[in-house]
Formats: sequence, structure tokens, C-alpha cells
Amino acid sequence: MDFTAQERDLARRAREFVENWCLPFEVQAELAGGGLPADIVADLRAAAIEAGLQGGLHRKEHGGNSWSHVEWMLVEEQFGRSTNAISWYVPNAYNVWRAASPELQQRWLVPALRGEHHDAYAVTERNAGSDPSGMTTVARRVPGGWEISGEKWFVTFGGISAVIIVVAYALEDGESLDDPHTPRRTTLFAVPIDSAGISTIDDPPFTHNYADGHPTMVFDRVRVTDADVIGEIGGGDELQRAWFVEERLGIAVRCGGAMQRLLDEAMEWTTTREQGGARLIDHQGVSFPLADSAADAAAGRLLTFDIGRMIDAGADAKLIHGKASMAKLFMSEAACRCADRVLQVFGGRGYMRTTTAERFWRELRVDRIWEGSSEIQRIVVARSLERRGVDAMLF
Repeated sequence: MDFTAQERDLARRAREFVENWCLPFEVQAELAGGGLPADIVADLRAAAIEAGLQGGLHRKEHGGNSWSHVEWMLVEEQFGRSTNAISWYVPNAYNVWRAASPELQQRWLVPALRGEHHDAYAVTERNAGSDPSGMTTVARRVPGGWEISGEKWFVTFGGISAVIIVVAYALEDGESLDDPHTPRRTTLFAVPIDSAGISTIDDPPFTHNYADGHPTMVFDRVRVTDADVIGEIGGGDELQRAWFVEERLGIAVRCGGAMQRLLDEAMEWTTTREQGGARLIDHQGVSFPLADSAADAAAGRLLTFDIGRMIDAGADAKLIHGKASMAKLFMSEAACRCADRVLQVFGGRGYMRTTTAERFWRELRVDRIWEGSSEIQRIVVARSLERRGVDAMLF
């Protein structure tokens, strides 16, 4: 795959940042339950900004880098080589801020890209996961704005955010979700974390050890104004689709980065470790599974970066939606297989939390679930095959 000199230089800078600022702190973060000391985090954020790695797809005038999608994917691929979500400390913000008013962007996006605060995204609910149609959170029209009520699950960064992007159905006076004739106006609202009526009712532990959790949060008649609407009333579905496409592609390329590191460490181990009078790599039971994962990683990388080139060339958004699901499906499943194989190659050492393969073995599992489970991705791909055609999806 050909990359320009500018793209290769960006990937090099991202790799150096990961080598210097992410990998050295993984075990420390793991043994501490996910977090790192404040001074290390501050230095890490400063190093990321100095390397020009913050807010990649956001515009330069907001503090981002105005990258192409291919450039963004090259950086995310390098971030994927690290565990414990240490790359999450790099200043960034959700893509929906691009649809926000200039006032909201100055209030929330610009400081986030300076590393001064974080945003969170609240969409999932008890009965609304991969299928958002079961959502019950509503924003009712009241004098001077809106009143948001509902319960959101898995609000990543919810415990440390300054603002939460809340997805809700906007209801006008007299409307109710119990009425089948009420329009489902999916709308995004920027909700300051210090607003009255916000509470955290659960902060469950998860398989991975990340510094920032995924709490369950309740919004009890939280007041916001019309100025806090991101985009348009009823425009949330389109913003959500764009968000899902970006998140799914990000997962795919990060899985590719994880596979690269897993295979690097597996090769170093199997070419120097002997068992039964021969190197581990000389045993087909070891080498064949690694070869399979190498083929997966190479094929998935071609698929994913081809999608990036298509986006940058202005390809149809509906086609990209299907292809992004294909990339996430393939890469998330392949990365889990790779981690399991490499853990097995390391034997007892592979089961130690201080071993990279063990951490990836746990962390990569969620990539088959969040931002749409593998089952949902298969539905999207199958529908895209029907609607866009086999040639469009494959070539």
C-alpha cells in the first residue's frame, strides 16, 4: 500500500509517541487498576500536542489537525499498538461537534482539543444497545429550552467529563412516546456535567483496566437551552450514523495496530525460545496460527485503508456505512483470534497481566460488542450487499 511522504512522516511521529509515552506506562497502569499519576498524564498530553497528534480530524482553527481520513487512520493504527487505553489521554473530542454552533464549539470543542477537559457520549440504555429504537430518554419542550429525563448506560468518560452529549427524543408540548403517532425526533444535546439533576447510579468494573470508566447515569429533568442543541432538532440520526462510521473504522485500524504488536512480540519470542530441541517457530502448531493471523492483519489493513481513501475521494456515505461495518466485523474478530493465539504461544507467561498478549486478550473482546456488535455488523453488511450490490461492496 502506497503512502505519501507526509503520511509516512505522520505515522512515524505517532509510532514514536506510542513507543515513548504509551508502552512504557502500560504495566504501571494495569497494576494500578487503569490510572496513571497526574504528572505523567500532563506530560503525556503535552507530548501529544507537541507531536501534533491531537484532535486529528477536527479543523485546525479549533485546535485539531484537519487530517484526511487516511492520515487519521495511520495515527489510530499506532494508538492501537498500546494497551490500557493510554492513548485516550491524547486530547480529542467526538466528531458530532463539527455540527455544533460556533458558540458550542468554542465552549466545549476548543478546550477539549487543548487537553483542558473531556466530553462524554450518552446513547446506550438498558433496553437500547445496538438497536437504538428502544430508547426512552426524552427532551421535553419547556419555556426557555428543554428538560431531559432518562437513564444512560456505558457513558464512557462520564465520570470525568465536563460535558455530556446526550441523545434523546425531542418532544413538543403534549407529545408522548406512548403515542405511536409521535415523531421520533432523535436529537443531540450538549449537557454540562454540573447541571442540576445529573447523577451516577452505578460505575461497574469491566474486563479491561482503563483509567476512565463507563458509568450508568440518570438525567432527571435536566434543563438545557435551545443553544445547547447540537445540529438540528430531529437531526440526531444522521449525526449518529456519521459517528458510528468513524468509531467503527477507528476500531478496525486500532485492531490492526494491536495485531501488529502481538505478532511482533510473538515472533521475537518464538524465534528465540526452544522447546523439544527446536525453536517454537519451527513447530507447525505454533507457526501456522501466527501465519493465519498475519494474513488476517494484512487483508484487514488493505480493506480498512481502502475505505479511508474512498472517504477522502468523496464516496457515497451509504456505501461507506456498509464497508465500515465490514471492516469492524473482520478486524475485531481477527484481532481476538490473534490475541488468543499469541497468548497460547507464550504459555504460562501469556496468562500474566504483565504480558502484552494477556491484556490485549481481555481488551480486544469489547471491540466485538461496542459501537454495534458483530451480529449487528453482519446485518448491516448483508443489507448493504442487497442494496448496494456485491460489486460495490467488494471492489
